[in-house]
Amino acid sequence: MKRFHVHLAVDHLDTSLAFYRKLFGAEPTVQKPDYAKWMLDDPRLNFAISARGATPGIDHLGFQVDEASELLALRERAASADLTTVVEDSTACCYAEPDKHWITDPQGIAWEHYHTLSDIPVFNHATASGAADCCASARPTEAVVAMPVAAKPRVSKGGCAPASGCC
Repeated sequence: MKRFHVHLAVDHLDTSLAFYRKLFGAEPTVQKPDYAKWMLDDPRLNFAISARGATPGIDHLGFQVDEASELLALRERAASADLTTVVEDSTACCYAEPDKHWITDPQGIAWEHYHTLSDIPVFNHATASGAADCCASARPTEAVVAMPVAAKPRVSKGGCAPASGCC
C-alpha cells in the first residue's frame, strides 16, 4: 500500500513543530534537531519538515511503499512512460536507509518513490568534510538520461542537484 509523502523546508523548526502538532493532533513519529516526521494513518501520509537552509516551501513530494515489489512497479511505470529517473538504492536519507528513485515534473518539483529498509542515526551519509551524499530533491541534471529499469543506474555525487535534504 502506498503512503503519500510531503517534505517541506521550513525556516523555524520549533514554530513549525508546534503548528503541525496542533494540525495533526499528534506528536511526530521521528524528531531530530533539524527534522521531524509524522506517519499518519488517516489520511495515509508521511509528512516531513526540515530546517536545513533550503528555501521554505515544498521540498519534494512522493510515495512511500510498503513492499519492494511496489517500488519496482512504480519504477517500471516510469520507464515505460519514458520518464527520466534517478535511482538511489541502499542510500541514506533523512535518518533512514531506503531504496528509491526520483522523477522531476515539468515545473521542477522532485517526486521521490521509495521503500524504507531501516532507520539510521544520522541525516544522510556525511563525509569527513560534513557534506552529505547526493540524496534529496534529486533533480536529474542533463547528464542523467532515462535508462531501462533493469539497468538500475547509480547516482554519483555529480548525478543530481540536491536541495536541502530528502525524505
